[in-house]
Amino acid sequence: MDPAPLPFGERDPDPELGVPVPFACTTSYAEAARAAPSIRQLDHRRVTQCALSRVCGVCGSPLGRPIAFVGSPAEADRNAFHFPPCHLECAQALLDAVAPVDVAVLGQPETVDAWVLTTTAAFEYVRPSLEDADRRPTFEPYEVLTSTR
Repeated sequence: MDPAPLPFGERDPDPELGVPVPFACTTSYAEAARAAPSIRQLDHRRVTQCALSRVCGVCGSPLGRPIAFVGSPAEADRNAFHFPPCHLECAQALLDAVAPVDVAVLGQPETVDAWVLTTTAAFEYVRPSLEDADRRPTFEPYEVLTSTR
């Protein structure tokens, strides 16, 4: 059984970077016993769980509105984010924590120098097709309310 949702600041830290590890980057108890939590990679099962159960990618609690997405400027330009939807407060806490980090985190292929925070009321979860070069699922916000860089 997995732990109950936790606020971002109470989540286990990444042992290398010292940053709390968001829900979407964690694994089950059984797998956690074999590997330390890491903010570098997304757990594809957690990403899917966030999408289908409409829970926050940072804390794991049910989502309300507005829904926030964090990502790179390229993701914002494509309107296709890889990190799952979040509560606005959770997204802001996550961005504050990763802003000084100078390595690739949150499933990004490279370091992100300037993060984007986008809010919306709804999103579509898009699974990759066999033809897609990038095999990661994406979250496409509908009717973007705000986007800040």
